[in-house]
Amino acid sequence: MYSANHWGGSFEIATDGASEDDDSGNMDLDPGAVSAARQHRHELDETQQGWLLGPPAAEKKNRHVDLGCVVVKRKVLWWAFWGLAAGFVIVGLPVIVSKSIPRRAPRPPPPDQYAEALRKALLFFNAQKSGRLPRSNGIPWRGDSGLKDGSDAADVKGGLVGGYYDAGDNIKFHFPMAFSMTLLSWSLVEYSAKYKAVGEYDHVRELIRWGTDYLLRTFNSSASTIGHVYAQVGAAKINGRTPDDHYCWNRPEDMAYPRPSLAVSSAPDLGGEIAAALAAASIAFRDDDAYSRKLVHGAATMYDFATRGSASDQQQPTYSGHRPEIEPFYNSTSYWDEHVWGAAWMYYATGNSSYIATATAPGLAARARAFDDILDLSVFSWDNKLPGAGLLLSRLRMFLNPGYPYEQSLAGYHTAAGLGMCKCFRRFAAFNFTGGGLALFNHGRGQPLQYAVANAFLAALYADYLEAVNVPGWYCGPNFMAAGDLRAFARSQLDYILGDNPRKMSYVVGYGGRYPRHVHHRGASTPRNRGKYSCTGGRRWRDTKKADPNVLTGAMVGGPDRHDRFNDSRMAFGQTEPTLVGNAGLVAALVAVTSSGGAVGVGAVDKNSMFSAVPPMFPATPPPPPAWKP
Repeated sequence: MYSANHWGGSFEIATDGASEDDDSGNMDLDPGAVSAARQHRHELDETQQGWLLGPPAAEKKNRHVDLGCVVVKRKVLWWAFWGLAAGFVIVGLPVIVSKSIPRRAPRPPPPDQYAEALRKALLFFNAQKSGRLPRSNGIPWRGDSGLKDGSDAADVKGGLVGGYYDAGDNIKFHFPMAFSMTLLSWSLVEYSAKYKAVGEYDHVRELIRWGTDYLLRTFNSSASTIGHVYAQVGAAKINGRTPDDHYCWNRPEDMAYPRPSLAVSSAPDLGGEIAAALAAASIAFRDDDAYSRKLVHGAATMYDFATRGSASDQQQPTYSGHRPEIEPFYNSTSYWDEHVWGAAWMYYATGNSSYIATATAPGLAARARAFDDILDLSVFSWDNKLPGAGLLLSRLRMFLNPGYPYEQSLAGYHTAAGLGMCKCFRRFAAFNFTGGGLALFNHGRGQPLQYAVANAFLAALYADYLEAVNVPGWYCGPNFMAAGDLRAFARSQLDYILGDNPRKMSYVVGYGGRYPRHVHHRGASTPRNRGKYSCTGGRRWRDTKKADPNVLTGAMVGGPDRHDRFNDSRMAFGQTEPTLVGNAGLVAALVAVTSSGGAVGVGAVDKNSMFSAVPPMFPATPPPPPAWKP
């Protein structure tokens, strides 16, 4: 007998799926039994099911998020979010932390040998300063000197204190001093970025200003018309027997002999060079408007003085002619080159077309013999400015190409500049070279290095001009010469001077391990102590075999002879005496070839600063007419 369910049916609960399975499983059974089993089944209502099993399990549904353009499962979004968060923690956070940690700035690459030599070469000018020295001068064995210079020049307010001593003596020659300032300013205008890169920009500006401040004192620079200019302070006679700057061997601080101020009323050469120096410096100091305008005014006054009467065919007396205090030392052989040189600088400094008209006048070029193929006129020096003037005017043609009415003359200067460059190469046999490779631009006479560096500067600068206008080279007759050949020549001369020579000696004092130790220089050879040596008492230091007690760092000496031989003796002044013009050329050449600034070839020169005062060559395009309205 079956057990009864007083609630109304069997306690067995079966789902529909199970019933079907059971039915299919019982198809082989007795149909009667199956029918009886179905009769005993009783479906529970919802309340009964709740008593027995609780609420039925809800069917799991996938939840989705509608992102507008796509529907994504929420689970996928959660996985993406946590994946990004994990990536940030693993990768992003360490990067942020590492970036936020302060680090030392990366060290710049070490300077090349030319930059190292450049820093030392500039120090020579600090050692040559006259006057009351600033505390920052940096030469411990130098002190105030020449404080009474110009006391005999009643028309000069404050005297002629300051400036630079020229060489190993204590004379201030204004002609080579002005040329030195022009060279330094030119190199600064062209290569200001390099000076900044090697950390010498402020230094070279300070040196130029020390010189130009002094040059402004040599005449009435506030006036528009002058009648004379002072050519030098101090004097010497060859084989003299009275105390002067050659007879005495004294430190500048110990000078006690007369130092006359020499004025000249005719100075077409000196005046042209001073005008060039002041004009070039005015471009270098363009950021100091008041000082630049002061320099321009002084340059205009001096150029007018230098060229007064030049329109006539009458020859003007040179500043040095028949003057025994000047002629044996810095005798000017002509002044027409200074007129071209000065006019070119005046044009760049002022933009006044009258100056470029003067510089390109056919008559002036003919007087200066600018286009004549004369060997010595292709050598750039304190006495011959033609090669520099030619390159300066070629710059105008190459970069601005002004055309008529200047084209014919500018083309002549450009051709002459290229021909002069051809003469630098040994293969064309224009000049002799020593066995070690030094070009003998002064034919083997004393002071050969100052001529080598001045012309090395022009060669490197011309190479940069060519590359700046995307011209690969030029022709020397049938021979094509690449711009890089000029730079290689310039480097070869500097390498020789810095030690790549048969003697393996650096001719720059303080550079390298082997350099001259007996420099023909009063300040370097005389110890700075409490003693004060008399005019002749200081000769003991001139004649001693001991090395200089004061190292004249950066001084480029005169150089070896034509056979690469060098006599390191103070008495061999042609080989061991340094000069302002020598070091100015050295500085200019070094900054032109150094690669420490990262600017070599295209972009090495500043193309625009030189032309900052030059007006547009061609009229501006007029605006279109207003639109016609009916």
